[in-house]
Amino acid sequence: MEDSSTVASRPLIRFDVLTLFPNLFEGFLSESILKRALERNLIAVHRHDLRTWASNKHHQVDDRPFGGGPGMVLMAPPVVEAVEAVQALTAPPGLVLAMTPSGRRLDQEWVRRLATQPRLILLCGRYEGFDERIIELLQPKLVSIGDYVLSGGEVPAMVVIDAVSRLIPGVLGDDQSAAEDSFGPEGLLDHPHYTRPRLYRGLSVPEVLTSGNHAEIARWRREQALQRTRQRFREAVLPTIPNAPYGSAPPATE
Repeated sequence: MEDSSTVASRPLIRFDVLTLFPNLFEGFLSESILKRALERNLIAVHRHDLRTWASNKHHQVDDRPFGGGPGMVLMAPPVVEAVEAVQALTAPPGLVLAMTPSGRRLDQEWVRRLATQPRLILLCGRYEGFDERIIELLQPKLVSIGDYVLSGGEVPAMVVIDAVSRLIPGVLGDDQSAAEDSFGPEGLLDHPHYTRPRLYRGLSVPEVLTSGNHAEIARWRREQALQRTRQRFREAVLPTIPNAPYGSAPPATE
């Protein structure tokens, strides 16, 4: 296991967040796992205020939609110029991700692919969304975290940063923790977890977990993961999982 005090010579991944509200990220980045990852230089997160690229004295970055309708739309010039300027700060230019409810829903397989990128540029939408020319000119990957609408793209950007950072070596301390999380390579949910006390309000820890028999524990955990996945997702996920009885142990690894 890597020494938790080790400071990397350079970050393994850099996040650039373009937002109208950079201060929203203060608490998110100043606690727990991400705080330690930043202190150890395993990841880097740079926040950029989109208003910096506004062209008028009022720092306006949004305007009324052509054709009428409610709300405001993020203007193309400041947003496009902001992304281009941030890309030019350092190499590589990075993969641009635009946070929008009309995007592809983020899942763990996509997170794993994003974690292989050296740099991600996260563009946070607001109001009624982006002027479509932003999408046409920048060709970003469109990211959604679910079929609902938020006040802006800042929370989805935080989700991306957190989910991706967990897969960066050294961030969790024990990299096996990420490997055994829900939605691993087989797409299964995680098995139930228990800790002390062994008995609480009439509910006891399953005996197999205190048996010391690691093969039986592995079998039980896989069985529980399969059952939980079947119950929660019905047949949406299981058809993609290799056929195996509930009691089957995971294949041996060298």
